[in-house]
Amino acid sequence: MSFKGLSPIVYGGREVWPLVEGGKGVSATNHMSSGAWAAAGGIGTVSAVNADSYDEDGNPVPQLYPQATRKERHEQLIRYAIDGATEQVKRAHEISGGNGAININVLWEMGGAQAVLEGVLENCPGLITGVTCGAGMPYKLAEIAARFNVHYLPIVSSARAFRALWKRSYSKVPELLAAVVYEDPWLAGGHNGLSNAEDPTKPEDPYPRVKALRDTMRAEGVSEDTAIVMAGGVWFLREWNDWIDNPELGKIAFQFGTRPLLTEESPIPQVWKDMLRTVEPGDVLLHKFSPTGFYSSAVKTPFLYDLMHRSDRQIPIFKRDEEEGTIPLSDHGKGKYFWVHPGDQRKALSWMAEGFTEALKTPDNSVVFVTPESAEVIRKDQQDCMGCLSHCGFSSWKDHDDFTTGRLADPRSFCIQKTLQDIAHGGDPDENLAFAGHAAYRFKQDPFYSNNFTPTVKQLVDRILTGD
Repeated sequence: MSFKGLSPIVYGGREVWPLVEGGKGVSATNHMSSGAWAAAGGIGTVSAVNADSYDEDGNPVPQLYPQATRKERHEQLIRYAIDGATEQVKRAHEISGGNGAININVLWEMGGAQAVLEGVLENCPGLITGVTCGAGMPYKLAEIAARFNVHYLPIVSSARAFRALWKRSYSKVPELLAAVVYEDPWLAGGHNGLSNAEDPTKPEDPYPRVKALRDTMRAEGVSEDTAIVMAGGVWFLREWNDWIDNPELGKIAFQFGTRPLLTEESPIPQVWKDMLRTVEPGDVLLHKFSPTGFYSSAVKTPFLYDLMHRSDRQIPIFKRDEEEGTIPLSDHGKGKYFWVHPGDQRKALSWMAEGFTEALKTPDNSVVFVTPESAEVIRKDQQDCMGCLSHCGFSSWKDHDDFTTGRLADPRSFCIQKTLQDIAHGGDPDENLAFAGHAAYRFKQDPFYSNNFTPTVKQLVDRILTGD
C-alpha cells in the first residue's frame, strides 16, 4: 500500500505540516534545531528546561551555583532557565523566517516550572505559538496559556490522565487547547507517564489507547479540530498509514523526538551523534532510576549499567530485635547498627571483598553497596543540589513549603541536572544518561543514514513527508 501523504493543518493562524519536533531538555533541542524545523514548515519545539544563554562571543554561559543554600541555588536556576529559554525562542523565531511555528516545552515536575513558564512567556510576546507540557499533571497549564494567549498541548499517556486534566481545568479554556500529545510510555524516549496500572514489561498497542483518548475527548465535547499528536516510536510515516485520515482517530499529527537528534542543526555533541549510530535493538532501557520517580527511557550506557548494578547490590536492613533471625552486618562501624539476614550478610561480605565497601541507606529500609569513590560522588552531588525538580528523590529536595520531601535521600538515583548538562555540552555519553526513544536502533538500519550521512533538518522533514 502506497503512503497516503500528509495534508497541512492550521495551527496558530497559519498552515503547517502536522509534524512536531519533540522538545528535549537539557539543551538537546535548541534554537538551531527548532528554528530549522519551523523553517521547514513544521512545529519546532524549544526546550525551556534549563536552556543555554550565550556570552558576547556566542559561547554557552556555564550554569554555576556558588550560593550557600539549596533555596538560593534554586532561585539562580530559575533565573538561568528564564534567560536561556528566552534567548533560545528569540533565536529560533529568527531562524524560522516566519514559517511553521515555534512551541516551547516544559516539564511540570521541573523545579520552578510555573515561574519559568510565566517568565519565558512574559519575555517572548508573539513569538511562541504553544506550550507542550508533561512529566506530571499540569493542571495550571490552561490558565497560564489563557493569561498569555498561547495554545497549550498537554502530554499524556492515557485517556484517563486527559480526562482528569479536562475535568479539573482544561474544560474552562477549550479554545486554546490546540492538541493533546499522546506519548507512548513503552516507545518514547525520556520521561513518560507509565502508571501503576500498567506493566513496564508488557507494551500495549498504541492504536486502541489513542482511540480511547479520542473517544474520551469526544465524550467530553472537545472540538474535532483538536489534534492528537502521536509521540513515541514514530520513524517511517508509511508505517502509520492506517492512522492518517482515519475517522476513528480524528485529526492526527506526529511527533519526532529521536530522529532530529541526528541532523546538522542538532545541538548535541558529535560524540553523542556517533553513539546513536551504534544502537542495537534492545539497547534502550525503560527504567525507574530517575530522581523524578517517573519511568524513563535511555540508552544502556555504562552510566545506566552502574545504576542497575548498584540496585542489585542491595539488601534489606532491620533494627535490633525487629526481625527474628537477623544479625549485625558487621561488628564495627555503622554496620553494627544494620541487622540483616545471614544470607544477606554473606552477599554483603562478598560485595565488600570486591571493593564495594560503602553501605548507603535508602528510604526503603535497605542499603546499597558502592565503592568509596562512588559514595563520595553521590554525597557531593546530593549536597550540591540546585533544586532542578519540584520533588527530587535523589537529594530529598522540594521546591516549595519547607523545601524537603521529608524522605531520606536515595543513593540508588542520581543528579539528573548534572548528567544532562554534561552530555549536552560534550561529556562522554558512556558516563552519562543518554535519553533516546526505543526506535533509536533504526539509525543503524535506515539507509538514509548510510555512509555516515547526517541530514539537515530540511532534508529530514522532506524525507519524512515521503513516508520514509
